[in-house]
Amino acid sequence: MLLVTVFYLIFLAAPILLLFVGSFGEVWSNTLLPQGFTWRWYLEIAGDPSFRRAFTTSLQVVAATCTLNVVIGLPLAYAIHSAAHRGVRFAARLAALMPVAAPELVLAFGFILVFSSDTLPWLGSFWLLVAAHLVLSLPYSVTTLLADMEQMRLADYEGVAASLGAGFFQRARDVIVPLLGASLTSSLLTVAALSIGEFQISNLISGFLSRPYPVVLLQAFYGATGFACAATVVLLVLAALASIASSLTARAAAGGRTG
Repeated sequence: MLLVTVFYLIFLAAPILLLFVGSFGEVWSNTLLPQGFTWRWYLEIAGDPSFRRAFTTSLQVVAATCTLNVVIGLPLAYAIHSAAHRGVRFAARLAALMPVAAPELVLAFGFILVFSSDTLPWLGSFWLLVAAHLVLSLPYSVTTLLADMEQMRLADYEGVAASLGAGFFQRARDVIVPLLGASLTSSLLTVAALSIGEFQISNLISGFLSRPYPVVLLQAFYGATGFACAATVVLLVLAALASIASSLTARAAAGGRTG
């Protein structure tokens, strides 16, 4: 069992390590490892206008997606959690998780059919790209928030506050949001990691000026190997930082609840 685990970790880590090594290689052609050492590829990425624009677009899409996950995801999770009828809660959960079950290719074709029409000519726009990222990421934030609402017994805290005369908006301000603060932060960091690395639906619906970083990254593989490796490492680092921050936030929240 240990041997299988070791081989799995090697299989998982080897491509990432090779990408990292290749991003500093001067030449890499038909050999296991690159030859030479250079920072040139990272400098070329920083100086490439298309990559700079795509990097900025990705950050803007992530920021907008996270904001909409708060504006829509938190009320949606609360509405599902507060639903009186068990069947309603189940149906709402199922509907919220549907984008996870549906292949991204199917969602992308749906967006293309609907938003390339004369009535809704929004295909290729920035906000349609944000909407697609929201559809893909909302289930993760809603699921995380719902789990914490149930684990923290949010309804009990609200009941106590209501018995003391607190109205809904006062409970939301003084009870709901403070209790869910760490959970919301963790879910948003997960959303950021998912959004910044999303390629499939972005590649099909983004316009030339609204292409995010992963879509532009594809063109790097038609050029120098070192350039492609460096461009990929940048994306991996951004996604890894968001994932690590999400895990640390979730662990801190769990420690705070048990402490």
